Amino acid sequence: MEGGINEGSVPSYYREVHQALCSRADERVQTDVFHRLLSRTQLSLDLQNQITEHVDDGNGFLSKVSLYKALALIALAQQGKQPSPKLLENCIQEFPKPHLGEPKELQSLKLQVAQENPLLISLTLPNLLGKDSIEVELIPEKKGLFLKHVEYQVTSERFKISVYRRYSDFDVFHELLLQRYAYRMVPALPPKRVLKGVLTSVSEREFIEGRRRGLGRFLNLVARHPFFSEDELVKTFLTFNGSDVQTKLRDAFRKMGDEFMTCRHATQAKDYLPVDIQSLFSASRELIRNIHTSFQKFRDRAERMAERSKENATDLLMLGKELGALGSDPLPVPSLDCSSNMWGDLRHSLHSLSSEFSLLADKAARKGRREEDDVVEQLNLFLDLLQSYKDLCERHEKGVLHEHQRALQKYTVMKRQMMSAAVQPKEQVEQLESRIVQQENAIQTMELRNYFSLFCAHQESQLVFTYLPITSHILGAFISSHVQGHREMGQVWASLHSKMSGLFPSSNGLQSPPLSPK
Repeated sequence: MEGGINEGSVPSYYREVHQALCSRADERVQTDVFHRLLSRTQLSLDLQNQITEHVDDGNGFLSKVSLYKALALIALAQQGKQPSPKLLENCIQEFPKPHLGEPKELQSLKLQVAQENPLLISLTLPNLLGKDSIEVELIPEKKGLFLKHVEYQVTSERFKISVYRRYSDFDVFHELLLQRYAYRMVPALPPKRVLKGVLTSVSEREFIEGRRRGLGRFLNLVARHPFFSEDELVKTFLTFNGSDVQTKLRDAFRKMGDEFMTCRHATQAKDYLPVDIQSLFSASRELIRNIHTSFQKFRDRAERMAERSKENATDLLMLGKELGALGSDPLPVPSLDCSSNMWGDLRHSLHSLSSEFSLLADKAARKGRREEDDVVEQLNLFLDLLQSYKDLCERHEKGVLHEHQRALQKYTVMKRQMMSAAVQPKEQVEQLESRIVQQENAIQTMELRNYFSLFCAHQESQLVFTYLPITSHILGAFISSHVQGHREMGQVWASLHSKMSGLFPSSNGLQSPPLSPK
């Protein structure tokens, strides 16, 4: 549709708005500036997100044509219409004017970029999902025993490349990622080996498939994370085709260190935090814990329903086979009475029905696979994200916060020793003073890390809430799967019902006996 929008086909107001928002050196408009423009429209957040989806390609900028398209969609939305690129096809002659104020007033929007609070992240779910899509496929080797020498093909849509990794590569990558981003949501890896007692309920093949899916979820969450996605560790893991990726990953980590050492906002994190950050942290933690619990139950039910669909498919298939076997019985029908010939005709009819039940089984199996792939797997992705937030909160409390408290206790003991050291030799007093200075520096660093940890946790909680709209996608897939599955199976059942009336006519006028006693 962008082909229909150009410099000459838009009102002068569009060009004036573009001039007000772009920089002198670049005709593109920063995405952050565009989001501020949207906030002036008085449109609902849902409509703003819809407009963003149609014009933002996720590279941090809007082209001139994309901005023109956005202005037209804003104007149409302000008129009460649902923003859609198709609507623009009717606006070739005259594009509507949005209500945004005078262009000169809009110049202040691009000046606010430098004054932004880095604590806040402005992302939408489409932005996150559009960063990358990772496929992990299993490539088992013939040599070796169970779960040894299993290789995975990892394909990144963003980098347009496939690389080969073993679980040990994932393990090293996860360990280094956790060291570099100790204050961020680093998803857990699925287990390497079969846990004790697992094989009593699932087969080896199912375990390996579950682990493959878990590795895929891990990589997708990492590749879409706004702070991980541009990290050298992630790029190396997704693109390096050399023989020793683990050495390459460790070298990259040694050059960078942890996030606290490289983030320009780390030492000023306290200045950006709200005064009630502790209560906000506690409230977010409690709410996300409740969401996690509810979605675990949803996942468990959806998983059981998908499993029942597959079990139903097996039962239908076996029923059809039994009918086919019954109808193919080669034994002759003995001449016992006048009704004996009826069994020969009936047996032939039963055999012809077996194919219908096979078709029903296929439809039920497809329904189960859809529910497994489109519902259960997406729920597991969301649950992995929520669990990583819970893990982050525990690291904050057991890690930097606990170390900070221990350092303060140690400092208090040193101060007491100093107060009682007046009668000790001067050399011992000087050593104690030096240790106290060192401890004060350590406490100051820990305090900075504690505030940075809260800074990151606040950003990560925003990221969780950015992911929350995925619930509507999951519910939509859940409902659509059932609608499609019941419709497809209903058509086969209806055909079977019609076929039944033709195969077994009531030639003798007798009614069928009741199915249950009256």
